[in-house]
Amino acid sequence: MSGLTHLDATGAAAMVDVGDKAETVRVARAEGLVLMAPETLALIEAGGAKKGDVIAVARIAGIMAAKKTADLIPLCHPLMLEKVSVEITAEPALPGLRVTATARVSGKTGIEMEALTAVSVACLTIYDMAKAVDRGMEISGIRLLQKSGGRSGDWSATAEPA
Repeated sequence: MSGLTHLDATGAAAMVDVGDKAETVRVARAEGLVLMAPETLALIEAGGAKKGDVIAVARIAGIMAAKKTADLIPLCHPLMLEKVSVEITAEPALPGLRVTATARVSGKTGIEMEALTAVSVACLTIYDMAKAVDRGMEISGIRLLQKSGGRSGDWSATAEPA
């Protein structure tokens, strides 16, 4: 593992200079889980939440969040996103919802933070929309699954979250 890239020679926080980096297609995929009571999952799947379609709203929230990553995370470069997708699938065995986001850009810097931000905000939106019936929901397992492109090449997670 190399040194931290967001520190200058004096140790102060600094935005990374990407001016000399080559533009490449960069893709990142991240995931997160929202664990909940089986009854809450059934309510969401049936479309019975009082605030509306939980999955549709969370998907839109995740996409919108990816577009705002540079406004939310200090030192992130604003990116011209080419594609952000958010998939939300019910997993009765958890019980809960698995949120997966994929982000793509042709650029000089990575896209991992956009995928992770999309997942995080989608999970928070699920919680917000269903908290009236289940305040005990738990958001967990937010992680990068894979990334491709850029100087550091491809990377993939090797193990399932605990």
